[in-house]
This record gives sequence, C-alpha cells and structure tokens, in this order.
Amino acid sequence: MVTQNVAYTSLINKPGVTPVLTQAQVWEGLKLKVRRAQEFVPAITSCQVLSEETLPTGELQTTRQVELVPASGSAKSIKEVCVEYAPCRVVFQQEDGSTVMNVISKRPDGELLLSYIFEWRHPDVAEGSEKAAQLEAAHWEMAKVAVDSSIDSIRRFVAEGKIQ
Repeated sequence: MVTQNVAYTSLINKPGVTPVLTQAQVWEGLKLKVRRAQEFVPAITSCQVLSEETLPTGELQTTRQVELVPASGSAKSIKEVCVEYAPCRVVFQQEDGSTVMNVISKRPDGELLLSYIFEWRHPDVAEGSEKAAQLEAAHWEMAKVAVDSSIDSIRRFVAEGKIQ
C-alpha cells in the first residue's frame, strides 16, 4: 500500500486579476464547492448531496457522492463526508481513509492563499513502484489544477453576482 501526501498553494489575488476576492467571498465559494464540486474541479463530473447536518460543535457536515475522472485513470464514484470549519477550512474524508483539506490562509502582508492538501491512499499500489510514481505525478498536477480552477470559479461567481 502507498499513501501519497501532496499539497499545493496558490495566491488568490494575483497582480492585475479582477475582481479582487475577499476571504469571505472565498469562504462562500468553498461552501458552494462542497455542494457543486463539478463547477470548481474539472476532474469531478457530478456531485450529489446525500445528507446535511449540524454537528454538536456547530460545524456543518455534508455527505456527498462525487464522480471523479482523474487524468491518471478511469472514472470513480467516491462518497465523502465534508465538514466546514468557518471561515477557513473544509475537510473531505473518503471511505478509504483518503483525506482532502481546502484551506484559506494569509501571508504576513495580508495576501490571501488557497491550499489544497491531499492524503491519497492506494491499497493496491506497491511503494516505490512505477505505478506509485505515475500516481504521484498525476496527483501533483491534479492538485494544481484543482486549486487554480477553484479560484477561477469563485472569481467568476463573484463577477456574475452569484457570490457577494
């Protein structure tokens, strides 16, 4: 079994890009992404919310089913439990133990960053194998695309007035 940990961070408001996004707008976008993931991540083709509940600690927990078509393989149906930790983090827990985190953070100068942190578990892949190397390369590329496309989608929704 191989477990691959990958993280990718991007500057949310790159020079010259408009509209400039606030942390509140990015947070609203991440909450929307929990329910409509296919509008944010190209590898996700559909997203169905199965249930929602407020945890005793106050966080919203959403269980969803997503259809994922990774560049490295065939389509997969994945059930995820998503917990929103306002105003900066969403954790996605998959049935196989894989975990994804979406985190909004700030640099010392106040610039906003968006990081996606992945822990991918592959029980059928041997550590050090060619398949493991291929998956790792694909995960790095998918992480970059996921972060950048999410920022682009949030910016588009703000420009269209769908996020205030």
